[in-house]
Amino acid sequence: MDNRAEVRDFLTTRRAKITPERAGIPSAGQRRVPGLRRSEVAALAGMSVEYYAKLERGSLAGVSAGVLDAIARALQLDEAERTHLFRLASSANGSSNLVRPARRPKQWTVRPNVQWSLDAIHTPAILVNNRQDLVATNHLGRAMHSDLFTDPDAVPNFGLFTFLDAGARRFYPDWNLFADMFVANLRTAAGKDPHDKGIHDLVGELSTRSDEFRRRWGSHNVRTHGTGVKVFHHHAVGELVLAYESMDLRAEADLTLTIYSAEPASPTAQALKLLESWAATTQRNESMSITNR
Repeated sequence: MDNRAEVRDFLTTRRAKITPERAGIPSAGQRRVPGLRRSEVAALAGMSVEYYAKLERGSLAGVSAGVLDAIARALQLDEAERTHLFRLASSANGSSNLVRPARRPKQWTVRPNVQWSLDAIHTPAILVNNRQDLVATNHLGRAMHSDLFTDPDAVPNFGLFTFLDAGARRFYPDWNLFADMFVANLRTAAGKDPHDKGIHDLVGELSTRSDEFRRRWGSHNVRTHGTGVKVFHHHAVGELVLAYESMDLRAEADLTLTIYSAEPASPTAQALKLLESWAATTQRNESMSITNR
């Protein structure tokens, strides 16, 4: 696969983020660009500047793991960024990848016992795929993300909601944080499978329709978010401060389960009780509306 442009952009953006002070080298002379010079990265990685320049131009095919490790250390890559670099090198190496076409978007079908497992969780739980489609939820998960379910015939997508729906600015009080996280997760997924047409299509649509997405996508940040705390603002019950744990399903490739929970006896715990009541009332009203048609 000819991914030289992707490699070049990733390495140059990582180099721009490392200051001489952070790298522990003297900051001598005026710098025309932010971050380290190529010669400084080469010295930190223990290779010639000519060789590093060749790699940064995108020529990763045939590069050894030792060289990749040296570059990762010189650029102070975190684990997600290091993994992304190795995936880029792997994509550059495979001769079969050179002629393999982009795969069709996968049709996601949730097995009944997966849905049963979701329904057995008594706190918001959602299931997303590698392009951040919201493919399944439990009762509270759907109620919590009700703003995403605007089209009954479409699978909700967190990227389309975040960047193209004005309601996202209310649902995510710290919108910039959620936008950054989505793009970093999507960039990581694209590195795992550079032939995924579903991801390609989503990136193309968002890049065309959102300047905010296009700018973030160009930064080449990668990240894997597995645990933490997120703050939401639900239109019916107000602020929700929720801890989350995300885990991959072994039997379902590229599906991630995220479970949200509130601190016991907290305002959010009370808000989740209100959310459950609101969801039950909403579902009852919708059922009555359908019956009376």
